[in-house]
Amino acid sequence: MTAETLIASLQLSVPELILAVGAMALLMIGVFSSERSAPTVTGLAVAVLIIAGLWLVLKTGEGEAYGGAFLSDPFSKFMKVLALIGSITVMVMTVGHARSAQIDRFEFPVLLVLATLGMLLMISSNDLISLYLSLELQSLALYVVAAINRDSVRSTEAGLKYFVLGALSSGMLLYGMSLVYGFTGHTGFDEIAAALTAEGRSLGLVFGLVFILAGLAFKISAVPFHMWTPDVYEGAPTPVTAFFAAAPKVAAMAILVRLVINAFEPVVADWQQIVVFISIASMLLGAFAAIGQRNIKRLMAYSSIGHMGYALVGLAAGSMAGVRGVLIYMLIYMVMTLGTFACILAMRRKDGEHVEGIDDLAGLSQTNPFMATVLTILMFSLAGIPPLAGFFAKYFVFVAAIEAHLYALAVIGVLASVVGAYYYLRVIKVMWFDEAKGEFARTAGELRLVFGLSGLFVLGYVLIGGPLGNAAEAAARSFF
Repeated sequence: MTAETLIASLQLSVPELILAVGAMALLMIGVFSSERSAPTVTGLAVAVLIIAGLWLVLKTGEGEAYGGAFLSDPFSKFMKVLALIGSITVMVMTVGHARSAQIDRFEFPVLLVLATLGMLLMISSNDLISLYLSLELQSLALYVVAAINRDSVRSTEAGLKYFVLGALSSGMLLYGMSLVYGFTGHTGFDEIAAALTAEGRSLGLVFGLVFILAGLAFKISAVPFHMWTPDVYEGAPTPVTAFFAAAPKVAAMAILVRLVINAFEPVVADWQQIVVFISIASMLLGAFAAIGQRNIKRLMAYSSIGHMGYALVGLAAGSMAGVRGVLIYMLIYMVMTLGTFACILAMRRKDGEHVEGIDDLAGLSQTNPFMATVLTILMFSLAGIPPLAGFFAKYFVFVAAIEAHLYALAVIGVLASVVGAYYYLRVIKVMWFDEAKGEFARTAGELRLVFGLSGLFVLGYVLIGGPLGNAAEAAARSFF
């Protein structure tokens, strides 16, 4: 690599360099400051993420870097902006809740910055090796974050479960990659696609593809690799759960799209069957398993499994309309999820105790009408009720599936949506029609801001959907 190509590569990856250098600097600040440096480090971490986001949007060009292992295109920019917004929002939400959730350590924001760095690198990966390294950078930070509350048995158990199952999924992913490399002779996505076009598929390559998809399905908590999700969502501190539910899902879905559309486009018939199966299983399990839940964090875990299933409907289509649908779906899903978790973080009694039971929301419409109204809007949107944003998210992926003649998949998706509406409506019923058991403490300003903006986005999506849809279409055009 010459000096000119190295400089060009560095210019394309400046946002990632900002996060890497920023994380190291924040670590030093935390280590050499007093024990109460967590709020300062959190504020600086938010600033680092914002600077990286602004540079990404305003200064970063397009092209390949580091010998084709790193790719900067409209698709990567779109998904990176989503991941950064998710990370920034979660950090803002944790400001007033770090102490009560017992995560007021300076390591927490540093780990979130490192996880976000892994996500950005993963979204831009154009090679199996860079994909694996970036995935592990993200995962190792998340393993620690899940168990960061060392005094809680639930948090420690959540971290251990996530680590053990995550290590298993990484092993499957690595085994699949080794098979793909063995049967194509390449690790670059473009080279793999060229080799498949020239030589055709082989049984060993299909096995490798299955293992790679299994490893990535774990990261988006798609069935049958979802088993960690309910326990980790419930056991981890609520700000950590909010982070798990938003940004990492965006990054994992982005690399899944890039992998199958770029590298394995010549064997579309093989991966399409797998994606259709995972999509149907996720939608059905997410719809039925959530019905009996009494803990709202577990409910959101099964809800996220279902929503990943709906997003995969668009990917199964394998068309530009399908990829566009996935991008819009991930954008809307992330906003709805962050708003809902802001409401869950606000579920705190006046004595400081955090509660997570759905029944604890009883009579919220009488004690906190604003929060009840916003949470109602978000629940209706998650259920896919028109004219809210959640309806349009599902509409675009189902239309893409119908255009690709995947009629059964679209019908199953619609039926699963009807079943899933039940448990969202139950939350609304508890808030508006049950007798109040007590009053929550005053909602923190940052939480009120997050769920207020989220509710506003969901309500007003019909007005701003055009420009967002155009941006998603421009990003999807990167592949076609």
